[in-house]
Amino acid sequence: MADIKRTFSGTIPEYYDRCLGPAWFDAFARELVECVPATPRGDVLEIACGTGLVTRRLRERIDPTVRLVASDLSQAMLDYAQDKLARHQGIEWREADAASLPFGDSEFGAVICAFGIMFVPDRRAAFREMRRVLTKDGLLIFDVWDSIEHNAHHVACAKVFEETFPGDDQMRFTIPYEMYDVVMLRELLAEAHFDDVSIEKKRLALGRVTAETIATGQIRGTPRSLLIEQRGVSLDEMVRRVTSALTEVGGADPYVGTAQAITVTARAAR
Repeated sequence: MADIKRTFSGTIPEYYDRCLGPAWFDAFARELVECVPATPRGDVLEIACGTGLVTRRLRERIDPTVRLVASDLSQAMLDYAQDKLARHQGIEWREADAASLPFGDSEFGAVICAFGIMFVPDRRAAFREMRRVLTKDGLLIFDVWDSIEHNAHHVACAKVFEETFPGDDQMRFTIPYEMYDVVMLRELLAEAHFDDVSIEKKRLALGRVTAETIATGQIRGTPRSLLIEQRGVSLDEMVRRVTSALTEVGGADPYVGTAQAITVTARAAR
């Protein structure tokens, strides 16, 4: 896991937060947090909190007496989020692997994960761990991207990567968009002993951003930047190529489009 932790170092958290946050993560964070009760049945754990886009909204929504733990595999992301939200009281920050959570059994009344479960190599282990740390009837809330065909900006980006790095499995852009199958989601949750499952597709307009902002976030705000540099390709050139591809789809300034994701809620079975 050490290599994964290092991939979010340097300026990646800043570009992720500054570019991709306004593009779509802020909007989906608002939607996801609306699913969380203001007074949950116990403490709240956020998994894969990243730069704290959901964390801030969670702390503002839930009762101030409720403990909120924000966790992430990347210490660099945690450091960025903690610094950004320094004025927000009542947030505990923990480095944690979703597939092996450092928390006790039945410690939380709700677990939240925004666009993180797709990147966990052992998803079954992650769902088992979420169930383990939840109280009976505890609430699990998470979202994943719908299929890439429902996200035109990602299709455009994927095409650039395929043309630039043909046959390079590490550079496949489709990995975050491969967990959209509703049947698969229900099976994973049932296997981990969740019930009362609700699955809803949500399509939101992108924020007022430019094509270049999205391209910069996709290149410099993700670990792809490290892989690109390893292959001797200029990050500026990749930003230029992706900007051009996005402009053809939704214009340059502002870029006009939508993003589609799947929101899931479930209860820890008795």
